[in-house]
Amino acid sequence: MNIEVNGHSIYAYTGGKALRAGQPTAILIHGVLCDHSVWALQSRYLANHGWNVLALDLPGHCRSQGAAPQSVEEAARFIADLMDAAGLDKAALVGHSWGSLIALQAAADLGERVSHLALVGTAHPMKVSPALLQSALDTPEQAIQMVNTFSRATLAPPGGAGSWVFGAGVALGRRVLASNARQNLLHTGFVACDRYSGGEAAIAAITCPVLFALGVQDQMTPPKGAQALFQAAQAAGRNPQRVMLPMGHNQMTESPDETLFALRDFLKAA
Repeated sequence: MNIEVNGHSIYAYTGGKALRAGQPTAILIHGVLCDHSVWALQSRYLANHGWNVLALDLPGHCRSQGAAPQSVEEAARFIADLMDAAGLDKAALVGHSWGSLIALQAAADLGERVSHLALVGTAHPMKVSPALLQSALDTPEQAIQMVNTFSRATLAPPGGAGSWVFGAGVALGRRVLASNARQNLLHTGFVACDRYSGGEAAIAAITCPVLFALGVQDQMTPPKGAQALFQAAQAAGRNPQRVMLPMGHNQMTESPDETLFALRDFLKAA
């Protein structure tokens, strides 16, 4: 479906179901150089099990109009504007990687309007190496290859069972990059991650239950990179949950069932 936000058409995948009054809503936020499709299994399941789902293309990405957010804070304000435009009093926020930082900041800004916060593949600070930032700007194809190599616990080569997750990830990155001729979405997203410093203050301000869903073999946002956030949530009395998932950084596509079950159980119990 398309929702007009700040004069721009924003695309959100609903899991194939119409939004129903009276059901809770989950907003799913993708990471750098991704789109709504990374949440394919999780969004369809939730839509068929009592949730309204809005799996977004962030502004300037693929089917969504407008300029891509330049910072985590700007993207978080967009989430608030989206909720207003969609008439949502409350929603659960689920974010992956860059999307986890957006969800975190939005949850701090929105307070009681956020019912649950799920941080998938998160870290804070989420620093990006200078070499990768420069490659994203000058040689984005090389950077896409590099990111997908380090994002996978296994490259799952062709000829084996299942899908070739490395090739699928590279193809998605190319498609998302090509969707915006005005902005380099890879560099823009990485800069936003690298510069965000408000995570610990944000998690101290949230009022909802929080889940950390982390990849044991994640080389992009290693589990130890989330420890300061987790401890800040504990210190704030949020009683955070932590689930260690048996994969690398692309949790939703590399181990979709395990990621789904972690989200399902959190949203059901919290």
